[in-house]
Amino acid sequence: MAEPLQIDFIADVVCPWCYLGWRRLHQALALRPDIEPHVVWRPYQLDPTLPEEGVDRAAYMAAKFPDPARLKTVHDHLVALGAEDGVAFDFARIERSPNTNAAHRLIRWAHGQGVQDAVVEGLLRAYFVEGRDIGAPEELAAIGAAAGMDRLLILKLLSEDADRETVTREHELAVRAGVSGVPFTIFAGRVAVAGAEPPDRLLQAIDSLAAAPPAGG
Repeated sequence: MAEPLQIDFIADVVCPWCYLGWRRLHQALALRPDIEPHVVWRPYQLDPTLPEEGVDRAAYMAAKFPDPARLKTVHDHLVALGAEDGVAFDFARIERSPNTNAAHRLIRWAHGQGVQDAVVEGLLRAYFVEGRDIGAPEELAAIGAAAGMDRLLILKLLSEDADRETVTREHELAVRAGVSGVPFTIFAGRVAVAGAEPPDRLLQAIDSLAAAPPAGG
């Protein structure tokens, strides 16, 4: 492609399927070195009503999955899929279910500094593998700093609620556009793929761009 391929990845950082989808997207792109991708993480919140400090994850998941056996089945399935994609899910280590607005804001700032992918990977790994509270400002600042961002600036921006409403608006835009589940990937504004599809399916979507009409056309 002569121009960079715009890829909008609509997702939430506490969605295990989004972690798999993020990995699979990058696996697909690695198979096409001729493509110059411009990947933008777009915020979506699975539960924007959660309090700022988050809630106890065990109680939260028990409310969503009253049958513990069903939840174990879901987790076991994700662990098996994760192993195939290099993701070592450790759900037992997660103690808090956070409100993810702040994490999405960190990703937004990281994109502006050219370190979006490192911060996204850092957040996903921190939550799903290390069991860290990615709603806590200190944890977010540490993840950003590990990617080369200014730790103190992150804490300052978080304390000032910078871009909070921007993230909320982007989430609402996705909902109004019909996105009801994530990940949801849009290629060049013309071809969309719902779910954590395997790399070959993503490549099919990219190849179909040649036959898809231009946006607005």
